[in-house]
Amino acid sequence: MKLRVVARLLGIQRVLVHHGLDEFILATHLFRPLQFAFYLSPATWFARSAASPRAARLRLALEELGPIFMKFGQMLSTRRDLIPRDIADELEKLQDRISPFPVAEAKRLVEEAYGRPLSEAFAQFDEQPLAAATIAQVHGARLPTGEEVVVKIVRPGIRAMIERDIEVMYAFAELADRFWSDAPRLRPSELVREYEKTILDELDLMREAANAAQLRRNFAGSTLLYVPEIYWDYCRKNVMVMERVHGVLINNVAELTRRGANIQRLAENGVEIFFTQAFKHNFFHADMHPGNIFVLLDDPQRPRYAAVDFGIVGTLDPRDQHYLAENFLAFFAHDYRRIAQLHIDAGWIPAHVRVDELESAVRTVCEPMANKPLREISFGQVLISLFEAAQRFDAQMQPQLMLIQKTLLQIEGVGRQLYPDLDLWETAQPLLRQFMIERYSIRGTLKELRGQLPDLIQALRRLPPLAANVIQRAADGRYEPPARASDLELLRKELRDNSQRRDRTLLAAVAGLGGILWLTVTHDPSWPGYLLLIASAVGLLTRRR
Repeated sequence: MKLRVVARLLGIQRVLVHHGLDEFILATHLFRPLQFAFYLSPATWFARSAASPRAARLRLALEELGPIFMKFGQMLSTRRDLIPRDIADELEKLQDRISPFPVAEAKRLVEEAYGRPLSEAFAQFDEQPLAAATIAQVHGARLPTGEEVVVKIVRPGIRAMIERDIEVMYAFAELADRFWSDAPRLRPSELVREYEKTILDELDLMREAANAAQLRRNFAGSTLLYVPEIYWDYCRKNVMVMERVHGVLINNVAELTRRGANIQRLAENGVEIFFTQAFKHNFFHADMHPGNIFVLLDDPQRPRYAAVDFGIVGTLDPRDQHYLAENFLAFFAHDYRRIAQLHIDAGWIPAHVRVDELESAVRTVCEPMANKPLREISFGQVLISLFEAAQRFDAQMQPQLMLIQKTLLQIEGVGRQLYPDLDLWETAQPLLRQFMIERYSIRGTLKELRGQLPDLIQALRRLPPLAANVIQRAADGRYEPPARASDLELLRKELRDNSQRRDRTLLAAVAGLGGILWLTVTHDPSWPGYLLLIASAVGLLTRRR
């Protein structure tokens, strides 16, 4: 393990101890090789920051540990059905209350990106940031042409910090691969690689701008979701400019209620937006924490979402998309055998697992929820329970599904925060059924074929000349079927060996027959006959090799 990785592990331990969270150290298996440092650390011997509530200490520790840890806290803050309320309330502050970097540094970065003074690029640039997040911070501004915009600027030095913590995560993964019995199934190193790709992509604001443009096209004219316009002339790798939207943050339920928003419709619309993105467009916003979602209240009875921060988006392989939709519908129908068979068909469970045994495990998890009202069922709890049940069947984590699982958990968390009686399944089920109908309808099939038509036409165009060439070469006696050189050499060797064995057999037979005739017609001397018989026996024995 590299020295700087060990130093970072010790640094993580120091932060946890300083904030009075050392129970995490003693409870974490992967920290055990370094626990000796806990007992030797001076911070353990003296007073620590244990006077504040535990939730505040946890939030402060995550802020001090850096962007990867803060993002983890952001995700947890939406899961009020899975974590204590005090921790959820405190971690929610990680969404938009992270300390900003100096405005002078922000201006310098913008001028460096544009190669001109800030006053030439913008008619107005607000020195007070609108929000400061883990990767970047946002300032309000006005273009010379009068449009209100926001300017997003990547934090200086953030890449080095992320790369350091990713290296630490790889170190954790390597320890898990070596010492954790569940590592082959959970594939921690592969999960880290997937997360590394995702978070490093967030640092490229040109990529984020392209994501926003695609999402804006997908929801053009929609009454559910508004996506701000991107100003491409002002976008660089570390600076992005887009339209400013004025709305209420989704987690400000008191203000939404005061302004007469239809909260139930808002919560249901969030679920519809997610399933539309995932199963109709196959392009979904994958960072739907409350700091990234505003509500437009031009018509409070028909509130509309407005999304920002498009650094993380996801798509699904059509095969995974199909199996996910089928699993959801089977869960709605309490068809546990179908869920078990789908998991095996998708490759999420090894093929040698018996369907009836997996079905029994799925039933054990799902049946206690069957008699509950759907609004009382937490999909987060279902996922956790199914995961625990699948462990005994050598289930493997599917890194390609991490984003959609994370996003679904966030959507459910936000929706339940808005409207505790949110019936996720009642809203999602019609959308999934419509997706399956469209996928397997004649129109859907023709659409898929139309997408493949250019490749098919190109292949058909190339077929006649290829066929004519093969026929002509065969007629001229110049056609040689394709074969690897190694295969041809093996074939030649086998033919040579067969020919040599055949020749030895023939010579041995002739020698044996000659020896018998010699012994039959002559009596003195008889040794030539015995010599021929011996030669025959040797020849036959040699043939068997």
